[in-house]
Amino acid sequence: MTTHVLILSARAADYAHLLRGSALPDSEVHVGTESSAVADWLDRCPIVLADPPLVRPLLPKLSALRWLQSTYAGVETLTASGLRRDYVLTNARGAFGDLMAEYVLGYLLMHERLGWQRFLAQREGRWDATWPGRLRGKTMGLVGVGSIGAEIARVAKCFALHTLGYTRASEGCPSIDRYFHGNELAAMAARCDYLVCSLPNTGASRHLVDATVLAALPSHAVLVNVGRGSTVDEAALVHALQGGWLAGAILDVFTTEPLPAGHPLWSLPNVIITSHTSALSYPEDIAPIFADNYRRFMAGETLRHVVDFEQGY
Repeated sequence: MTTHVLILSARAADYAHLLRGSALPDSEVHVGTESSAVADWLDRCPIVLADPPLVRPLLPKLSALRWLQSTYAGVETLTASGLRRDYVLTNARGAFGDLMAEYVLGYLLMHERLGWQRFLAQREGRWDATWPGRLRGKTMGLVGVGSIGAEIARVAKCFALHTLGYTRASEGCPSIDRYFHGNELAAMAARCDYLVCSLPNTGASRHLVDATVLAALPSHAVLVNVGRGSTVDEAALVHALQGGWLAGAILDVFTTEPLPAGHPLWSLPNVIITSHTSALSYPEDIAPIFADNYRRFMAGETLRHVVDFEQGY
């Protein structure tokens, strides 16, 4: 019996190419980059691989839906209150750790080695022999030590960084030197040269990094946010940066995206904005996750990376 599979993504053709042949046996695959292209198949497909923003408005029309594989790790678009939950939702957890680690350590190296300062000096034809810093021996605090935070911590150890981790309760990452929980986030921040946030968007994570936590950071510290913008109180962050109480921030995510024109973060000289590009969903990384879960689904086995609708991840 043929199973209908819907692929709805901006990179749908790439997914179809990667999954062609034996990856999805006994299936008929329907591909589209927008809802109008797949309208005729919505009531036939029990299995969907999709970019969350594209599939969300189609949820009421996917009458045969049993399992939806998100191409993203963050799925708050699909777990919001009021949306249907009568299907299994899986995300792309585990596919982004290496990309996030590259991003975080890459920008921290640029900060320590004065990359931007050197570039500006070159543009001005000015010899700048200022001594750079180094990562070795510095302390990185990770707000969230899931699959992404754990990989960042592992790579940080390659640069001889000390690593601290803030989690709800888990302490399973061997690359973390010390864990903090509960109301201990400010105490952890006080020990950090770098504070790296990689939390999903949940009620518990909203404004977790608030004025108190930012004030606890040493004045030479740098904040990095690659999780969700809601984790950081942006008004408090702007205040800390403008007041010189925080050396800088490397920000990939924001409360409102795109970041509105005229927002003070655009013009602060100690802020780097990277427009939510730290870890994109490359089809070559996501397709194997979907293919493995497809095999599990067809065999009646437990799927990997099942999302808890209540928790939002």
